[in-house]
Amino acid sequence: MDDFETVATAHAHWLRGWDREHGDPPFDFRKVQGEFYDWTAQDLLLYDDADPAHRVARSAEEYRSWWEPVFSGLAAAYHELADGPHVLVSGDLATSRLIFIARLVAADATETVLRATSSLVWRRRPDGWRIAWDHTSSVEVSEPA
Repeated sequence: MDDFETVATAHAHWLRGWDREHGDPPFDFRKVQGEFYDWTAQDLLLYDDADPAHRVARSAEEYRSWWEPVFSGLAAAYHELADGPHVLVSGDLATSRLIFIARLVAADATETVLRATSSLVWRRRPDGWRIAWDHTSSVEVSEPA
């Protein structure tokens, strides 16, 4: 597999890693998403506007600490790829972009549907491609277009 395919496949697998089924055990970010992040880097920029505080994480551990409780608290989460991934590679950096529909089911069965754009910058490490920057923007929709 070439770098374009490797990064595209990783981004698609990253998206599926956020899925949760009714009855799943608590979300373990490191177990499910850990392979996509560099856990030693302190220069990461990870942002998702679904975070009510609109914080930017500077490490994978910081990002894990925000999202693990959120996804553990969901009854279910489903992510459908709507477009992409689209990939550009230059040397030891790559960028990928995809659009997805997220159906998030709260513990009280309330469902929220989001249309989101995920843009990732990947850095080639000795152990493979890892996310260096993440910008995810979403908007709540009644039904996907």
